[in-house]
Amino acid sequence: MRSAILIHGPTASGKTLLSVALAKILKGEVINADSMQVYADLKLISARPTEEEMAEVPHHLFGHIPASERYSTGKWLEAAKKQITDVQRRGKVPIVIGGTGLYHLSLVDGLSRIPPVPEDIRLEVVDINKRGGSDALYARLLEVDAPTAERLGPGDTQRLSRALEVWLATGKSISSFQGKKTRPALADENWLGIALTPPRARLYSRIDKRFEGMLMEGAMEEARGLMEQGLPEDLPAMKAHGIPWLMAYLRGEMKAEAAAEHAKRDTRRYAKRQFTWIGRQFPFWPRIPSMSLDDRKRVILALYKEVDGS
Repeated sequence: MRSAILIHGPTASGKTLLSVALAKILKGEVINADSMQVYADLKLISARPTEEEMAEVPHHLFGHIPASERYSTGKWLEAAKKQITDVQRRGKVPIVIGGTGLYHLSLVDGLSRIPPVPEDIRLEVVDINKRGGSDALYARLLEVDAPTAERLGPGDTQRLSRALEVWLATGKSISSFQGKKTRPALADENWLGIALTPPRARLYSRIDKRFEGMLMEGAMEEARGLMEQGLPEDLPAMKAHGIPWLMAYLRGEMKAEAAAEHAKRDTRRYAKRQFTWIGRQFPFWPRIPSMSLDDRKRVILALYKEVDGS
């Protein structure tokens, strides 16, 4: 059974090109680990692989979920486990690639067994966020679960919302569930984890240029299509980087140039958080700082030979 390769890295770091190149060399198949690239409606704004790239080698779990669905890490994990097993049974190499760190972590470390949150509680937390933003979420969580609130800080809207949902639904801190995890999908000896850590200045410049290219290719029309569906604003797909700002432009609330600059800024900030995630959650994954495709292939192939024994 061939070992899996897991590659995490910040947005715009060249993961797609690398995954296709590795799949060709190793007779592998690419499995998506990006929470926005699962959505069918976000082809451009999520920088999903092109039709040409996907035709070169088999790709899985890309663009298979409608924007109207609340796709979760748990759902992805179940789908990814089945896909990895299928690829391995056919003697191929699973190449799991994407920028959602929690997806990778769930494969190798398991997933916390947190009970489902009822819809009415989720909507209550959404309302708190709408009325007061992350400061209101932080203040509310501080009242009921001060240790978690202080650990997260006032600026992390997504994690504050999740922690508050869990407490309101269960009366317990989210940390009380984090020691109760599912069994890791991948055994320690059956995978190689790699973190791409390109120079930040070059990456941020690349992010800006890529977003400009997205606009030229039709990202604005993609945002218009989402807006015309009348979907709830708190759906994951509606929060994709760039979408809220492009919709604000389409509603006449800001100029196109301002919308583009805000989208670029948010994406750069997201990349910064991805670097932080790598440092905290994947301290032992080998880093590849080079932007060169040849350098990356050479390092990964050498490391993979040691893990896989091939």
